[in-house]
Amino acid sequence: MYHRIHHRKPSISLRYIEATIGLFDDQGSPRPKSLFTLTIPKRMISSNNRETHNARWFEQLTTYRQRVAERSPPVVAGKLSRMVGLTLEAVGCRAPIGARCVVSTATGKRVEAEVVGFSGERLFLMPTGNIQGLEPGCRVTPLSHGSTVPVGMNLLGRVIDGSGKPLDGKGPVISDHKVSLTGAIINPLTRKPIHAPLDVGVRAINALLTVGRGQRLGLFAGTGVGKSMLLGMMTRYTSADVVVVGLIGERGREVNEFVQKILGEEGRRRAVVVASPADYPPLMRLHGAMLATSIAEFFRNEGLNVLLLMDSLSRFAQAQREIALAIDEPPATNGYPPSVFAKIPQLVERAGNGDEEGGSITAFYTVLAEGDDTNDPVADAARGILDGHIVLSRTLADSGHYPAIDIEASVSRVMTDIVDARHLASARKLKQVYSLYQQNRDLISVGAYQRGADPRIDEAINLNPDIMNFLRQNVEEAIDFPRSITELTQLIR
Repeated sequence: MYHRIHHRKPSISLRYIEATIGLFDDQGSPRPKSLFTLTIPKRMISSNNRETHNARWFEQLTTYRQRVAERSPPVVAGKLSRMVGLTLEAVGCRAPIGARCVVSTATGKRVEAEVVGFSGERLFLMPTGNIQGLEPGCRVTPLSHGSTVPVGMNLLGRVIDGSGKPLDGKGPVISDHKVSLTGAIINPLTRKPIHAPLDVGVRAINALLTVGRGQRLGLFAGTGVGKSMLLGMMTRYTSADVVVVGLIGERGREVNEFVQKILGEEGRRRAVVVASPADYPPLMRLHGAMLATSIAEFFRNEGLNVLLLMDSLSRFAQAQREIALAIDEPPATNGYPPSVFAKIPQLVERAGNGDEEGGSITAFYTVLAEGDDTNDPVADAARGILDGHIVLSRTLADSGHYPAIDIEASVSRVMTDIVDARHLASARKLKQVYSLYQQNRDLISVGAYQRGADPRIDEAINLNPDIMNFLRQNVEEAIDFPRSITELTQLIR
């Protein structure tokens, strides 16, 4: 693309040197040669100024070589050859996994899609929007940019979708920062350890399932047992600088209800909501969870303490299952392909504490227990990667007990490291008394147990009303961490 000039004599006469760099621009139009022409006046180069002249000449030539290296290769467009379900197949173009492409119709409609797989010369694409109107032979053009999204302080108070577009009607999101959806892997040895409790404003969690700042917990529940209500309480009452909420695969009505009623105007001032409802394509639901995590990572890197609420991790797994099955990945456990169980830890491990100078991400992931089975594959995989789990009981919810936390089946794996010995002893004592009553509940209910037969059961019977009142809490009531511990120690003496 340019001519190399070799100086073999100390003195040489040159009329001009022309270096043409980049024949075409991004639109395929020829570039003006005047932009890349280096002219040396016609004169004899004396030995006195030869070294200075050569240094200047090679410096300019190096600049042009750098421009050549920086030029992206020409974009080769392909065509749409096949569409099955939501999977688009393109031939005639090349793009890496995760790259974005634009599918253009003859009528001018443009649909963005992402490369999710390939086989030979075929690319498998998953659309991010409505595919109505696509036809065989549509032009498929790879884009130069990948899956990056805008982040920044201007996101506070906004509601956006999985692609970063606003849903709240407040105009475009303006930000100077862009980050990748996939995030960066954190060296586990550089993570700041969890050493401080986090006040979530819920007495049962503060006292018996103490959450550490930077911990990742799962909220396991079936449908209709009050998980959205509990998430709303933690959103309003948790002592965090920023709250990031990811509503993935939820009903559109629930999205609006969460934003308007549960968050409210006051809660939205320090919150960012990412919503990808159930009627969005699976790729957008997948991106919604990844975008919420990327936003939380940005605020953590700014030194802030972030509360990340993801509702739900199960919908994230189901979206990945839809994509994987659409590109012929074989199903494994209960119809879930192996890639699902690889995606879950990739998403969850991005939360937690950063380095010593950074902030933290305390994350709650809701996990839907299909048929109230907390041992389904997704729930089992989540339980193994998270730092604890809170199980909501349908039996308690049906009896009007809210929040319906089953303290026997729930555990916080970092509680022993962040609370004092007295608090830990009181929490264990209450769990023992509660569990003993539940084990003998049938005997007590039918009158088969006679008081005085076992002093421990007598104590459990006496304390049970107070324990049940302790575990209940009004939705509009916030109970901070010190008050929770005080009431616990007064109950268990």
